[in-house]
Amino acid sequence: MLTRRNTRIEESQKASWREYAEALGMAILLALVIRGFVVQAFKIPSGSMLPTLQIGDHLLVNKFIYGLRMPVVGGRLFSFSEPVSGDVIVFVYPEDRSKDFIKRVKAVAGDRVELRNKVLLVNGSPVTDDHAFYRPGASRNRSPRDNFGPITVPEGHVFVLGDNRDHSHDSRFWGTVPVDDILGKAFVLYWSWDADTFSPRWGRIGMRIP
Repeated sequence: MLTRRNTRIEESQKASWREYAEALGMAILLALVIRGFVVQAFKIPSGSMLPTLQIGDHLLVNKFIYGLRMPVVGGRLFSFSEPVSGDVIVFVYPEDRSKDFIKRVKAVAGDRVELRNKVLLVNGSPVTDDHAFYRPGASRNRSPRDNFGPITVPEGHVFVLGDNRDHSHDSRFWGTVPVDDILGKAFVLYWSWDADTFSPRWGRIGMRIP
């Protein structure tokens, strides 16, 4: 009887471990699916999007909003919306595809874009540029930073700029971004860490990205 009881206990323990392993496997699979197709976390390493995004901000990107990206064959499935001017997007950096960049869309396919002495014009009209930041005392009339174009955004592409206009490497320097290379739209900060003070920026946590 003692031997049988021990056998039942061992079988029960094995069943429990199988259940735990299956649950863990499903959790990992679900996390990979969510990360791959729905939401992904990113960290801001530079100041090109100041003051909107601070160095040390951690944000979530909606990877589903523009449709499911097909990185190998190209194109997208189930596209729900297209990028529009004002969207803050994460994309594959055109000059080094091992890196991801974050910038703000300022023009879409068919738009005619130019900058004249730091003023952004789209289709010939000055654009209200509420998020743009210019460093006080920065030199002017530098090309292509301050004077650029005009160019027409090609089909299937977007033109992006960093909010920190005097300190951003963006479409002024390396051209437009293919829509198929967009990883998603940034929408909320879930954490922010100030390395200078070695403390969290509590007031930024949960902030939606304008």
